[in-house]
Amino acid sequence: MKNLLAAALCIGAALNVNVASAEEAFGIAIHGGAGTINKAKMTPDKRANYEATLAKAVTAGYALLEKGESSEKAIIAAIQILEASPLFNAGKGAVYTFEGHHELDASIMDGKTLNAGAVSGVKTVKSPIALAQEVMNNSVHVMLSGEGAEAFAKKQNLELVDNNYFNTKSRYEALLRAKKKLAEKERELKDFQAAHQLLDNEYKYGTVGAVALDKNGNLFAGTSTGGMTAKRYGRIGDAPIIGAGTYANNNSCAVSATGHGEYFIRYHVAADICARVEYQGKSLAEAADTVVNDVLVSAGGSGGVIAIDTQGNIAMPFNSKGMYRASMSNKQDMKVAIFADD
Repeated sequence: MKNLLAAALCIGAALNVNVASAEEAFGIAIHGGAGTINKAKMTPDKRANYEATLAKAVTAGYALLEKGESSEKAIIAAIQILEASPLFNAGKGAVYTFEGHHELDASIMDGKTLNAGAVSGVKTVKSPIALAQEVMNNSVHVMLSGEGAEAFAKKQNLELVDNNYFNTKSRYEALLRAKKKLAEKERELKDFQAAHQLLDNEYKYGTVGAVALDKNGNLFAGTSTGGMTAKRYGRIGDAPIIGAGTYANNNSCAVSATGHGEYFIRYHVAADICARVEYQGKSLAEAADTVVNDVLVSAGGSGGVIAIDTQGNIAMPFNSKGMYRASMSNKQDMKVAIFADD
């Protein structure tokens, strides 16, 4: 009897340790966009700059999680570092519209409450993800756009800047190249929309995002972008669309997407991954891989996602040539990568 009792106590202790480990799991994953990333043109210095910024962002988010701060704070900290960098198509490094200015989008979602906030077409808000957070926490709405979103930003005392704050030489040169190609194709096709469909993928991608799980078991996801180079007519991609570019649910996972937004909207990519985890019992890795490398590929869509589940498992699949990404958790050391073979 004593032996049986001792064995039972040992088993109970082991179970308690396992439960504690599961409850204490925490981690973060970030991305800086997926697409046509030319490995041959990636100089050592350029790569080092990208990797250093990704490492800085993921480390900032992880440090907050390690201290017991919320996943909300962690993803905001990480995304704002990426927004402030001219390397990525969000915030400071946002691409240009066809008319030569910048229109930014962002969204955020709370996996515990399913509360969410999103903004689109903002031109003077320094940190679009901060505005999305304000919409989530301090408004009765989920999405605000354009002038209304900026008026709300003023009311919340967020930092505003001139639109030219987002200017960068490399993005402007990309706009000039894109407009030249569009003009050539439009003359052939007599249709801007058809011409834009044939524009190289390098002009269609670029987003930053973060997903995190905190020590309280709560998930958050956020995404921020400058959109598509040479976009017109107030085009909005998947980044501010809850369920397409951003989704979080404590019953399953948190996802932030990057890629050709029209496809991510049509196939509600972020929510689909979480639904497969929740309703089909798929692992995070399997669900994310199926949607990115089967559903999207079959439809002709290109890009990738970052995702984390309630056990702290992280998945970062993509079907494009590369995806700027990084992750860190109490289960794994920091990982920073760009290409598939990294």
